Amino acid sequence: MKITKWLLIAVLVIASGCAVYATRDLDETFGESDVSNRAALNQTVTEADFYQNQVKPILDNRCVNCHACYDAPCQIKLTAPAGIERGGSKLKVYEGTRLLAASPTRLFEDADTTEEWRQKGFYPILNEREQSPAANLQGSVLYRAIALRKAQGEFNSQVLPANQYDFSLNRDEQCPAVEEYGDFSTAHASWGMPYGLPELTTQEYNILTSWLAKGAPMGAPSNVPDKIVSEIAKWEKRLNQDSLKARMVNRYIYEHIYLYSLYFDEEAKYAFRLVRSSTPPGEPIKRIVTRRPYDEPGVERVYYRLWLDPESRVQKTFIPMRMDEARYQRWHKWFYETDYTVEKLASYQRETASNPFKAFAPIPANSRYRFLLDHAQNTIMSFIKGPVCRGQVAVNVINEQFWVFFTNPDLELHNIGSQFLIDNASALELPASQSSNALPVSSWISYADKQKQYLSAKAKLYKEAVAQGNSLDARAVWSGDGVNQNAALTVFRHFDNASVEKGLVGPAPKTAWIIDYPLLERIHYLLVAGFDVYGNVGHQLITRLYMDFLRMEGEMNFLMLIPKDERSKIRNYWYRDANDTIKDYIFSDLIKADVDSDIQYKTGDYKGELYGILANRLDSILVHKHDIDQANLHKSTKESLKSIQRLQGRSVAHFPDLALLLVERNGESQALMSIVHNRAHLNISSLLDEEAFLVPEEDTLVITNGVVGDHPNVLLKVREEEIPAFADAISRLSSEADYGNLLAQYGVRRTDPMFWQVSDEIARVNKTLEPKASGILDYNRLENR
Repeated sequence: MKITKWLLIAVLVIASGCAVYATRDLDETFGESDVSNRAALNQTVTEADFYQNQVKPILDNRCVNCHACYDAPCQIKLTAPAGIERGGSKLKVYEGTRLLAASPTRLFEDADTTEEWRQKGFYPILNEREQSPAANLQGSVLYRAIALRKAQGEFNSQVLPANQYDFSLNRDEQCPAVEEYGDFSTAHASWGMPYGLPELTTQEYNILTSWLAKGAPMGAPSNVPDKIVSEIAKWEKRLNQDSLKARMVNRYIYEHIYLYSLYFDEEAKYAFRLVRSSTPPGEPIKRIVTRRPYDEPGVERVYYRLWLDPESRVQKTFIPMRMDEARYQRWHKWFYETDYTVEKLASYQRETASNPFKAFAPIPANSRYRFLLDHAQNTIMSFIKGPVCRGQVAVNVINEQFWVFFTNPDLELHNIGSQFLIDNASALELPASQSSNALPVSSWISYADKQKQYLSAKAKLYKEAVAQGNSLDARAVWSGDGVNQNAALTVFRHFDNASVEKGLVGPAPKTAWIIDYPLLERIHYLLVAGFDVYGNVGHQLITRLYMDFLRMEGEMNFLMLIPKDERSKIRNYWYRDANDTIKDYIFSDLIKADVDSDIQYKTGDYKGELYGILANRLDSILVHKHDIDQANLHKSTKESLKSIQRLQGRSVAHFPDLALLLVERNGESQALMSIVHNRAHLNISSLLDEEAFLVPEEDTLVITNGVVGDHPNVLLKVREEEIPAFADAISRLSSEADYGNLLAQYGVRRTDPMFWQVSDEIARVNKTLEPKASGILDYNRLENR
């Protein structure tokens, strides 16, 4: 397709006055909107290539940064042609105050056709009237949005006026259909797209305009290579064996990895999702769509199929896992070679299906635990990159930075076996056993009692195990079997989102967790499989409240390796100013278990010494790629960056949650770093008044090599020789004005004419550092400071 031809048509359309048609004249001029008009659009191979090679890269690099996942403004997802055809909605997905659960609107799941999306209230962003260049532009919200931004031109201030722009995540969104766009553009002349960011270049604008004038034809990517097709057939056969044992195992596997992006090629170019289908391998996939992955499927036999994901790779939702022979052999050993009998399949009734300790009781607990440990980073990452991926209430249940370890599946002390779990299955019931319309207060009391019952049984189990000769020492922690790098993880919270990295990243944190099998399983079924992002406020609150129990249990598991007389002292520091009922009610049994640590401590710094002992035990599998020393920088530069990590208090309190720092030498990128702001808390047991428990004088910054978060708040670009001055400037921050001066010298504000150039370079370096795990970063949280 010749760009110049269609650009000329677009220019003539605008010049002829079509660009100023009043919205009330659209129907009269171009006919009534009808989705069938687009359905009749013909598409050539050339046009398909034009979309894939020229249009899609612009959408990915300039639009998908904000328009992806559940939090895409107006639910406009530009990650795939189906999302563009679906259009937008005036309803929010993240609506924490709704009293009744909403109807799900998941792309590729809750509607199969554009007509069905229109019936669900979605409006078109492409022209669905007469298919002519004039109509295709004037009838397109997408075109009107980029044209509005183009008309605005360059910004005339570094910080955008607060009375003209609202960048808060919970802002009242303006979601105009094309019929409303005239009034919208008059009222919000500065709200074109990209919103609050530099305009598209002339070339980018011309490409999109030409494409839209042609009718926005969208082609599918190239066919999947035959080698991968063969792999898909082999894996689908494995995942759909007929025995009761295989069917239960494969249901278990599906309910834990259905959010993952599964790949079979070395480059991870093609990503697949494991889905439930009513059709067997060899036939077209017919997805079974339910709110939760364990809901009643409505068919006699469920088949597990591998569905090619057509969406652009977005880092905040991308959970990659390589499907190779080594992985299958491990699964086969744990699930199929192990001797046990499955006499009947688990029920899909909610009370059973939401409780994995009931549903999958026949599968040995150690097999299930081994499976989850094998990809533990993904297991934890699912609750962060899954549907709970956004919202302060969703993640204010965790500290800003903490390390995660796991109990050793080989030791009887922590290998909490199947019979114990069967006996305590009712006490391990999760909030998802209720509907998506939960009542939080009564539910909390009920689950608090159940949690206390379970912890009493667990404390008794500890005591009995130690009495039988088991030792409570460093061997109780999983070593990764000397090869698995999932054995040590670091979780960073970035206010209302979070990230999970392999290794013990950053300086020693305030808290740490040790996760055993029952805890790991409950985290998954609470925050991933059992969480409904469309649920009512009660469902979301009880989920958050229950996670308090799980966080404290993980912390208490860690404290069990501390001398018993010292545990309460450390816990009390972690929960300064917390309500005594919260501290004592749940953990009165576990924390007071009459079992002492067998570790022979040499100092009075028990927590710090324990960190060292565990790091030494896991030394062979620790990942160091995020260490400052791994950056391609001079030694003196690294020392300056390390000095930033030693800062504490008010000088760092002005920093945003996550900054990405591009370091250049002689005009070329040498390193991409992350600066993470760890906000200190007296405790994190408060649900709605977090600000009251912040302790700014204890705030710190963590510097990492590479990207450790998906939602940067600011981009920075510094020449390597400027790093000492940059570090010094941070150390002297004492006001918002000081931070503004720092940005004036080193920042790439959202108004900076070089913003997109720097953004593209960050994306390039990020992909170089993480070719199989990186994706498009999210810019919804970019600040305006």
